[in-house]
Amino acid sequence: MRMCESVRPLVALWTVLMAGSLAGCGVERAGGLVDLTYSFGRDTVYWPHNKPFQWEKTDWGMTAGGYWYASATFSASEHGGTHLDAPIHFGQGRRTVDQIPLEQLTGAAIVIDVRPRCQEQPDYELTVEDLQAWESRYGRIPDGAIVLMLSGWGQRWPDRQRYLGSQTPDDPLTLHFPGFSREAASFLVAQRAVRGLGIDTASIDPGNSRNFPVHQALGAADVYALENVASLERLPPRGAILWALPIKIDGGTGSPVRIVAQLP
Repeated sequence: MRMCESVRPLVALWTVLMAGSLAGCGVERAGGLVDLTYSFGRDTVYWPHNKPFQWEKTDWGMTAGGYWYASATFSASEHGGTHLDAPIHFGQGRRTVDQIPLEQLTGAAIVIDVRPRCQEQPDYELTVEDLQAWESRYGRIPDGAIVLMLSGWGQRWPDRQRYLGSQTPDDPLTLHFPGFSREAASFLVAQRAVRGLGIDTASIDPGNSRNFPVHQALGAADVYALENVASLERLPPRGAILWALPIKIDGGTGSPVRIVAQLP
């Protein structure tokens, strides 16, 4: 019997998870898994003025019935830690978190490594020329890919001042970190039909942005963003498959997301 196309992504996800359960000890290998997600806790970096992650035990111990029982509550802003920005975040009438199709949340992971440029220029913006240079070396970025910018900023996590590039990280007008340029985002949306963009900084727009043109370009095209992505340096330039599964928040503008990549 021929497998229904709508079922194929779910079968692939099951294969990925089963492979991870057999990997053991976090050792990377061909076909192994890489966790691209920071744990959520008291040190999680959030955008200025956004409510931080809070976790509180409500029950924790042995019960009168003689068995162990543990439970807790958590709360946080939608936009902090490793998270997904839904298109509606900057696109009026566009998709909310729960409306993003499952097939859009997985795709070929394309990693654009611009660490040397970002080291020289904290406000560096990834350019169309960077994308063309990558393609001249590795081949055309396939339609439906998830393009990830590797700036090297992950080595600063979770030092909030260093990661946000400011001695006053609660003031959004003082932030400095790399991001995509509007031109590069528009090229990827219009010419490469990407499913999403991702980055290892707090925003796909550079920290000194004032009107967030990259967010606007993605929102208008119904494309999501992945921010504060961890361990991007562990992925090859191409060949990995990425899964980004957010909490399915009804009407959500964003959500914490578990991002996993399967190595080629």
